[in-house]
Amino acid sequence: MEWKNVTKHFTEEERQYNGKYLEIDEVYDDVVEVSLFSAKDDIYEIYISFGIICGIIYVEKENAHNLHEEIKEVLANEYRINKEPTDEFINRFSNKYEISIPDDLFFDAKNLFDLF
Repeated sequence: MEWKNVTKHFTEEERQYNGKYLEIDEVYDDVVEVSLFSAKDDIYEIYISFGIICGIIYVEKENAHNLHEEIKEVLANEYRINKEPTDEFINRFSNKYEISIPDDLFFDAKNLFDLF
């Protein structure tokens, strides 16, 4: 399996989001998604989605592309091994990369409470 660049499926207008610009959006086996958003005068954002993990990693411009590649490698490796992120992986990954939950992400409360 390889990462597939799906950025071309977004119009230029759709690539503009909350003052950020979608540089690249990639998926792995149509299950894992990693996107890199840039900003002219602000911090970059890496959006990730894999199983129940969904969030943003804030990163300085100078480190954004390297961290983007590192995160792709880490997530793809977990997917190859387990197909879904394990609790141990989620905790380790979230702590290491300081994942934030997007302000505009809405949960179905019933499904959220079923997780605990």
